[in-house]
Amino acid sequence: MRIAVLALDGLFDTGLTVLLDALSLANKFAVVHMGGAPRFDVTVVGVRKKVRSGLGISIPVRAIEDDLKPDWVIVPALGAGSPDVLVPALERPDVRKATRQLLAWREGGAQIAASCIGTFILAEAGLLDGREATTTWWLSPLFRQRYPQVRLDESRMLVPTDVGVTAGAAMGHLDLALWLIRKASPELSSMVSRYLLADIRRSQAPYIIPNHLAQADPLILKFERWSRDQLKHGFSLDDAASALATSPRSLQRRCQAVLGKSPLAYFQDLRVERAQSLLHGSGMDIEAIAAEVGYEDGATLRTLLRQRLGKGVRDLRADLR
Repeated sequence: MRIAVLALDGLFDTGLTVLLDALSLANKFAVVHMGGAPRFDVTVVGVRKKVRSGLGISIPVRAIEDDLKPDWVIVPALGAGSPDVLVPALERPDVRKATRQLLAWREGGAQIAASCIGTFILAEAGLLDGREATTTWWLSPLFRQRYPQVRLDESRMLVPTDVGVTAGAAMGHLDLALWLIRKASPELSSMVSRYLLADIRRSQAPYIIPNHLAQADPLILKFERWSRDQLKHGFSLDDAASALATSPRSLQRRCQAVLGKSPLAYFQDLRVERAQSLLHGSGMDIEAIAAEVGYEDGATLRTLLRQRLGKGVRDLRADLR
């Protein structure tokens, strides 16, 4: 598999290095432990002659030439973790040149992949329009606002499509690398996972901080505060709208536009977050925790936690030890 890693100035150092380390390990294990040849021909390329990482480290890159015919192109994240830094970065000449190059590679048959903030580059190129995608969860409101044609689901860690794959936040770069290795060899992917003490995660949901998402919009922030006060009493759309001096329809529209979900779904997110916190630090049993987040019995809360996090109460308590 020929892989071109597109290095842009100011990229997230860990995103690049974890990709290269995982693919390098896969090549080593393919030769030493599996008696074969390296599976991945990896080239780091750039649209500039000189590229520096977000931490100022010089990255040796190969110029993009016509004879470079990758099967896959991977775009690591830019080291721009907030909208005020990211939006200007997306307007840079080198980023614009990179989006044109991605389109050219795609037209040539290459699959395109990105993780974390790198997914914004794919969206800028229009490669995700009309398709499902994921991104770094804390910038999902900006992504949703900037690319309304993309069917975003930031709760997922990996979203494959016909053009390639998008992966979630930060260490989603490792999930992406393991996914690519698994396409070549499930056995090889398992071996790399064991050495790195890592495996592909199914969801970003356990890591999402609802309060951070609420910061993107004043009305949503007020709704978040109201919701936390009401967790023990349950959800009412009419009561929420009245408390926020808006209409139920307006609140629904705003939640969908900013969060990509209904007011009730966001209220449930806060229930899950609170329940996780109590599972960790309170010593309370599941029935008492259920009462704290507005449920009459623990069975309903158990179902919600398993639906949202993919784990039962026993597993969640074990994870937090």
